Amino acid sequence: MHEMAITQSVIDAVCEHSSGRRVHEVTVEVGALCAVEPDAMSFCFSLAAEGTVAEGAVLHLVITPGRARCRRCGAEAVLHDFILLCGCGSADLDVISGRELLIKSMEVSDECAQPADAATLRDR
Repeated sequence: MHEMAITQSVIDAVCEHSSGRRVHEVTVEVGALCAVEPDAMSFCFSLAAEGTVAEGAVLHLVITPGRARCRRCGAEAVLHDFILLCGCGSADLDVISGRELLIKSMEVSDECAQPADAATLRDR
């Protein structure tokens, strides 16, 4: 299952960019042609996040459909699977989307404010 390795890389990047702040949500864009099973990636996310600042974070997956442009006729087509064939019969396609794997956003906690000095507040 390559989803665990991919998800571990996502967790590593998220933790590195969070600067030690708690991560609450992560949005990842996954291309439909990446051969990543969304349910498996969601399951792996919670396992990979254990013991990190992303533990308990929610993963949002945005699936990008596969799209290709035919080099013969110029038509664009939506690709539902890995069979790359244009309506004109040509297999000479240029894939233009569907292979993405991007961390689009993450929600982290703000740094905590320093507690007020109780003695200073009492003297007011």
